[in-house]
Amino acid sequence: MVGYACEMILERRAEPPFSKNGFVIGCEDTREGVIIDPGDEVDELLEAVTRHGLSIKMILLTHAHLDHVTGVAKAKEALGVATWLHEADNFLYEQVVQQGLMFGLKLDPQPPVDHFYEGEGPLHFGRYSVRVQHTPGQCPGGVFLAVRRGDDEQAPVLFVGDTLFAGSIGRTDLPGGDTATLLKSIREVLFSYPDDTIVWSGHGEQTTIGRERRTNPFLI
Repeated sequence: MVGYACEMILERRAEPPFSKNGFVIGCEDTREGVIIDPGDEVDELLEAVTRHGLSIKMILLTHAHLDHVTGVAKAKEALGVATWLHEADNFLYEQVVQQGLMFGLKLDPQPPVDHFYEGEGPLHFGRYSVRVQHTPGQCPGGVFLAVRRGDDEQAPVLFVGDTLFAGSIGRTDLPGGDTATLLKSIREVLFSYPDDTIVWSGHGEQTTIGRERRTNPFLI
């Protein structure tokens, strides 16, 4: 899928068994970009990078559940860039093999995280900035990435991992999950953005803050 927000290059891919969304986003002017949450769909993400002629600056992880990190090694090998994660999720990242066993999967360990997010950043690629905001609850180190072009006054595009879905919220029955904390993160942090803010989740289709504020059965 190809999508555009303020003409930003945006490609989403998802592959079984988890059908988890991974993203490539890029600056339409400079062709600099980032990869978000490379998992089983990493080969397709790398193909999109090549097709758009992007220079990837970093790999950004919204959290460290296995389906969001299993493509890190291949992406790092292909691109030679650093990986970023919230430090509170590093224990999950380092236990990706054990996470796989919980689902009956044999997984390889991933290379160590290069950098932990420090505050809200921002990080940069091309003419775009990435503000990192901590939203614990689905896991201790969950974050979302608010991507905005320069000084554009329009609402940013949010990449929220598994914190919020179209019509649902993230599961909290895995290690470190807590439902009350998750709901607080959504209501106090995510819902501070305007109703027309576009939301891309770790699974499923895009939504908006306003739609979820009005109709999400877990939040109304």
